[in-house]
Amino acid sequence: MRIGILTVSDGCAYGEREDVSGALIAAWAHGRGYEVACKEVVPDEVGRIAGSLLPWCDELGLDLVLTTGGTGFGPRDVTPEATLAVLERLAPGIAEEIRRRGVVKTPLAVLSRGVAGTRGRTFLVNLPGSPGGVRDGLDVLSAWVDHAVGLIRGENPAHPHPRKAGGDAAPAELGS
Repeated sequence: MRIGILTVSDGCAYGEREDVSGALIAAWAHGRGYEVACKEVVPDEVGRIAGSLLPWCDELGLDLVLTTGGTGFGPRDVTPEATLAVLERLAPGIAEEIRRRGVVKTPLAVLSRGVAGTRGRTFLVNLPGSPGGVRDGLDVLSAWVDHAVGLIRGENPAHPHPRKAGGDAAPAELGS
């Protein structure tokens, strides 16, 4: 899987702060055997964010793009708006699950406005900017990101299915 990592942070973009969250995502990707094809740090500006996301999706055809930062309530937190301008299809359950799981560790997770969805055959997910929020988001993604990317690619991977009532085994694969 080829992925892109976009860190959205004025402080990191201007060299005032280290990009810890982007490094966490890169370590997660390498640990899963993914290729980090693009990694960039941009300031909290809609044009700069979208200006990275669009070519990563349309020209490079990355499988997965993860952003970190700019998802809160601050006046310069515009990552969700930039991502929404790029997305073709929303996947609200993903962002909801990242927030839901994050609340277990900190009630502030509900303040994340991150979004998720697809553009062409690229899956995009906004993660929070904090290292803890990134870890929580990656834990959520780890369980099913390969399956989701397979679906986006049109590979029709097998769907796990619970057993039917009465003990009969359900088919291992369901049609689309």
